[in-house]
Amino acid sequence: MTNHGPEAFATQRLDALPLRAVHADEMAVVLADPALHTFTGGAPEDVDALRIRYTRWEAGSPDPAQRWWNWVLRVRADGRLAGWAQATVSGPQAEIAWVVGTPWQGLGYAKEAAAGLVAHLTDRAAVRQVVAHIHPDHTASAAVAAAAGLVPTDVWEDGERRWHRPDATSGAA
Repeated sequence: MTNHGPEAFATQRLDALPLRAVHADEMAVVLADPALHTFTGGAPEDVDALRIRYTRWEAGSPDPAQRWWNWVLRVRADGRLAGWAQATVSGPQAEIAWVVGTPWQGLGYAKEAAAGLVAHLTDRAAVRQVVAHIHPDHTASAAVAAAAGLVPTDVWEDGERRWHRPDATSGAA
């Protein structure tokens, strides 16, 4: 993997494209439902706030040992954005997260995107372990993590359970 930014990847129904500040207009609509913040806190951001955030994400981490890779998820059938996925890569480990807008939930897009993201990251030798942190009451996110090959651990951070994909190189669980 390269340090310059995320590479696009595709799944059966989705194109994961490197997130850019120009996506803020459409993503503000995708992420407008306050229910998306039930487990993570906060509230929907307006276009200007998203543009500022996306510009920062696009610039990358100020820590040269860490890479911030973010993608928008485009539904190939209609060309509309439906959410985002991200990976914070530090050495051989990537911490992932995803959000799919309310209108696209229940259609399998989050599971498809997360599984595609894990495959994309681990197909490259640099990432050997993938982790995510999930609120214990967020059963939908737990199902997404499981579909992506992650398993829950006994580790907790800020009230969220750590899930991980066992290290493919060592067989560790």
